[in-house]
Amino acid sequence: MTTVKPGIAAVETDGGCPVCRAPTAVWFMVVDGLDYWRCDMCEARFLDARHRPSRDDERAHYLLHENDVDDPGYRRFLSKLANPLLERLGACLKGLDYGCGPGPALAAMLCEAGHQMTLYDPYFHPDPSVLDRTYDFIVCTEVAEHFHDPAAEFERLDAMLRPCGWLAVMTCFQTEDARFARWHYRADPTHVVFYREATMRAIAARFGWTCEIPVKDVVLMHKAMTP
Repeated sequence: MTTVKPGIAAVETDGGCPVCRAPTAVWFMVVDGLDYWRCDMCEARFLDARHRPSRDDERAHYLLHENDVDDPGYRRFLSKLANPLLERLGACLKGLDYGCGPGPALAAMLCEAGHQMTLYDPYFHPDPSVLDRTYDFIVCTEVAEHFHDPAAEFERLDAMLRPCGWLAVMTCFQTEDARFARWHYRADPTHVVFYREATMRAIAARFGWTCEIPVKDVVLMHKAMTP
């Protein structure tokens, strides 16, 4: 069941927008008993913190995913990000697959292209030491929608990204509010934040990155050379 309350004014949420840290957000709608908010600054939509899944529930759901490194269909899907990223990278660089999951197919593809890849995932590759290093590029595919604190996550990514480095993100962009309740991406219980193209541009602007959207649902952000 979907409920939309007309005429709701902007109200304070706990911590405001988790993506851009704006102090206020607007109540958006209830879907099946779950409250969603929207931010008028960065245009993100996000699940109320009270309804986020537990770590155990998240891990159990991730184990249902079938992300086979050798699956040609999955590789074609990941090539939406890999191909435009590889066009912009130099040779033999060091990359991080952030939130790689149990089947790090993208890391394998980038290794095959001649790059040295490091894996990190809080459930399946939880080595914290890799978060203390820096990288020429970072890939984050089908991960950003799971961030409970996106602002902090992007700060961490910025700290790990070397000057002139690339951050490549793949997530299904939210577009039409009228379709939000029935949207398959929203229905995944581990998806707690939803980005628009404008949201990604706002994130890039916060860190002084350039922002390109070469294909639908893929964003490439380039960090400037340190002055």
